[in-house]
Amino acid sequence: MLLVSSRAGAAPGGALAPEEMLDASQSRAFRAWMVRIVDQQIAAGPSNRWVHRDCAGLVRYAVHETLREHDAAWRRATGISAPAPPPLQLSDHQRALRNRWQRADGSRAAYVGALELVQENTTLVSRGIEQAQPGDLLFFDQGYDQHLMIWAGRYVAYHTGYADARDNGLRAVAPQELLKWKDSRWHPVPDNPNFLGVFRLRFLAR
Repeated sequence: MLLVSSRAGAAPGGALAPEEMLDASQSRAFRAWMVRIVDQQIAAGPSNRWVHRDCAGLVRYAVHETLREHDAAWRRATGISAPAPPPLQLSDHQRALRNRWQRADGSRAAYVGALELVQENTTLVSRGIEQAQPGDLLFFDQGYDQHLMIWAGRYVAYHTGYADARDNGLRAVAPQELLKWKDSRWHPVPDNPNFLGVFRLRFLAR
């Protein structure tokens, strides 16, 4: 069973600079935009801007687009129009985080898989979902594979990692429905050894 520490992200040289951290107000706006972008993917299907279509790819895409400038050209390209969340005012250092995921070797890159995404870029919040905030990640370890879901408040969103002409691989499931799944490995509860908990992007205010 994979172990993830309560300070996932404590890699040598991997600490975020103070100017990269979002304050409480920015974090609230970030969460609202991230959920809005995920909502759009569920409602309209995967954007052509989303390249790596799997569970970690959905997280990277949502974070990348959330940290971009949401100007008129961006809205046309993404199909996201009013009503929209409040403006997300970020510095250049903060916007650059969209292409600067921490890797296990201490470097930064635009791509990380599910395991590095959680271990090097998040902090454990809880083993249950009661403390989850929109934009937090649910992390499952099935031994042979790891899987991420995004907590969107009313539902959890994820990509199955498989898609074809009939199925784009995107799913939105209410938490109460998730708890009814016969395969208990996917239940987001503390007594499920396959559920490692709720994790928060470490550049967000706690």
